[in-house]
Amino acid sequence: MASAQPPSETTPGSVRPHRGRLPLRVGTRGSPLALVQTRAFLARISCFCPVMRELDVFEEHQIRTTGDAVQDRRLADIGGKGLFAKEIHEALADGRIDFAVHSLKDLETELPPGITLACTLKREDARDTLILGPDCPRPDPGAPFATLPGGAVVGTSSLRRQAQLLHARPDLHISLLRGNVQRRLDRVANGDCAATLLALAGLRRLGLAERASLVLDPEAMVPSAGQGIVGVTVRTDNTELRELLAAIEDPEAKAVSTAERALLAELDGSCRTPIGGYARLLPDGTLHLTGLVARADGSFLLKRSVHGVVADAARLGADLGASLRADSPSDIFS
Repeated sequence: MASAQPPSETTPGSVRPHRGRLPLRVGTRGSPLALVQTRAFLARISCFCPVMRELDVFEEHQIRTTGDAVQDRRLADIGGKGLFAKEIHEALADGRIDFAVHSLKDLETELPPGITLACTLKREDARDTLILGPDCPRPDPGAPFATLPGGAVVGTSSLRRQAQLLHARPDLHISLLRGNVQRRLDRVANGDCAATLLALAGLRRLGLAERASLVLDPEAMVPSAGQGIVGVTVRTDNTELRELLAAIEDPEAKAVSTAERALLAELDGSCRTPIGGYARLLPDGTLHLTGLVARADGSFLLKRSVHGVVADAARLGADLGASLRADSPSDIFS
């Protein structure tokens, strides 16, 4: 089965310009990565609608979210990853903005009433990277965590990364490390912690990929559902804008994100549950999905994979999630 191809109507110049109120107001977080992603999206949509490129039709609105404002606690302790979108979606629902650009991994699986995920863009590399401080020896790709010194402090705010790391190296210590990408890189470089883990997608988009000490195989560190994908949300009743965004959606990103988010929806009993989900299209067009659940301390970790046709992406995700849930200790989801 061949990989899905973009629909023919998405050729440049074939998309009608939005005829509603202009300018179109775009909501985004104000972090350097969020702004790079938003501006890349606007360049993409302008390519498909030359009239938008010729006219100054977009107005950028940077919105400070609770997830950005509170940096001294884990997201799980203050309400979950949806806090990176809460204020943005309030502005969308109130009509202060027309659509919003997000890192898909930061979107909750159940969006607020009246808000729809209208578009997913081509995925950047979904893998995680290991960032080592100056005193750490060079990592071994075959055993990426083995060269970390005994009892080393690793900075991260991700329970998913923490669980997988501690499962491999229970002697390590985890320290809360939040903030934008550059801040976390600086903390490691300054010796505040021996290492951290960051998404390769963000490093690439910021031109910082060379800072990665090692790119981790998804089998060694299962990525977060939606990692590396940019998603765009709109009001559900804005049919014209939804049609415009559907024209630039990447079919492969839609397929893999559908599977990953279905897996997440089946498993996400608590924002404190470490969950990983990574889907990819094989050369023959088959969809391959890996899911993971774990305890935050690494004492339990269950990982499984399934594969099937792209049209069954949502069912594959839900079925794999149900299988992982059924064979995991009940306290993980409490």
